[in-house]
Amino acid sequence: MAENRRRSETLTVRLTKAEKAAIIAKSKRAKMTLTEYLLVVSRDTKIVLPPDTAPIVLELKRIGNNLNQIAAKVNSGVTYVDNLIEVIENQNKIYDLLLKLTEECKWQR
Repeated sequence: MAENRRRSETLTVRLTKAEKAAIIAKSKRAKMTLTEYLLVVSRDTKIVLPPDTAPIVLELKRIGNNLNQIAAKVNSGVTYVDNLIEVIENQNKIYDLLLKLTEECKWQR
């Protein structure tokens, strides 16, 4: 990167006072100007997007609908299923893991 290049563009970012102070403090600790620090951090930060979960969510909804239909038949006495509670609990575990995956992978460094 050329040291003497002219920077003619600006970028405005809205921050809280605490966020601004934290960024300025980090740039000082790195012994960089604020501009240098922000450029380095923005260039060197790896962004990891969560996987496309739409097909999985759609399938979970379909399975959930089937479970609801089975539960309705069990509750009305038409049929009996031994492990319906276990199946529903496992369905909920899958949903929770999927939710955790998408929240954790919003972006990572």
